[in-house]
Amino acid sequence: MTPFSRPRAAPAMVLLAVVLALVAALLVLVHDRRASDTPDGPAVRGPVNVPSGFFTGSDEAGIRRLDELQTWLGGEPLTVGHTYLPGDRWSNIEGHPALFEPWARWKEERPGRLFVLNVPLLDRSEEGLPDEEVKAGLGRGAAGEYDGHFGALGERLVAHRLGDAILVLGWEMNGTTYSHRCGPDPETWRTYWRRVVDVLRAVPGQRFRFDFTVSRGRDAVDWTRCYPGDSHVDIIGMDAYDQPEGLSFAGQVSEDLGLADHVRFAAAHGKPVSYPEWGLFRNGDNPAYVRGMLDWFARHRPVYQTFTDYCPHGVWGCPDNPASAEVVRAGL
Repeated sequence: MTPFSRPRAAPAMVLLAVVLALVAALLVLVHDRRASDTPDGPAVRGPVNVPSGFFTGSDEAGIRRLDELQTWLGGEPLTVGHTYLPGDRWSNIEGHPALFEPWARWKEERPGRLFVLNVPLLDRSEEGLPDEEVKAGLGRGAAGEYDGHFGALGERLVAHRLGDAILVLGWEMNGTTYSHRCGPDPETWRTYWRRVVDVLRAVPGQRFRFDFTVSRGRDAVDWTRCYPGDSHVDIIGMDAYDQPEGLSFAGQVSEDLGLADHVRFAAAHGKPVSYPEWGLFRNGDNPAYVRGMLDWFARHRPVYQTFTDYCPHGVWGCPDNPASAEVVRAGL
């Protein structure tokens, strides 16, 4: 070796240098990712451009609030009207003109608007009924005892020009909040869902779509056990509030039966997704969660998404969440 010659690098040293260079490049990419990026890909910039709505109340006053909120947003008009049937007694589950007619007029004001209606599957829906009573009610429904109530609902929707509504039947059935929960008897629950869909599809003039909407995560029961089958489901939805405390948006994506599992399940069954309810909750004013959800919608293109806008979930109707409000205004 002459005084000016350089020693040949050992193969292991060359490989080490290449690995270090690749690691450095990867660190730069990671550093440049925004905090709102999800494990499913980079953040999506700008408005989500999917059919969007806010729940601001079930009655005609809620529609007026929706118009005020739209002015606050300052962007494209909201295209989704979302409300709920009271589940206290069967006469309310059948629906009323006082609820349907204002929404019909709202829908007709602008072409392309969607009307989404949550429909309880049992009465006394929030009275904390014991499992045995829930199981008995599911059995009566599966046997046809409640067919007349759902037939009346379908006929009233058609009569009020809402025959193309999206119906969210028995939502969050994997939890314990409602009497129409699935846990006490999943097999009978599935049979009952199919029967209700058949009754509503038999109504002359209807073009309903049926949304099977679960609560994000495992909750009280694995929601896949409640799925009634592809022939009786048009959309697979998920209610996805910012909870539990301390769980990041990335954790909400990757958790068992979370956002990613929901999208995969829907794709495996050839169904589009929806997000009928979402909003802030256990983690307070959390703009990272809001940005994550908006990016998720832009990436996965749901049939619709509806933000729940009252405290503690909201951003327009709740002054406690100003940072999240700014993200919503920029993203919708």
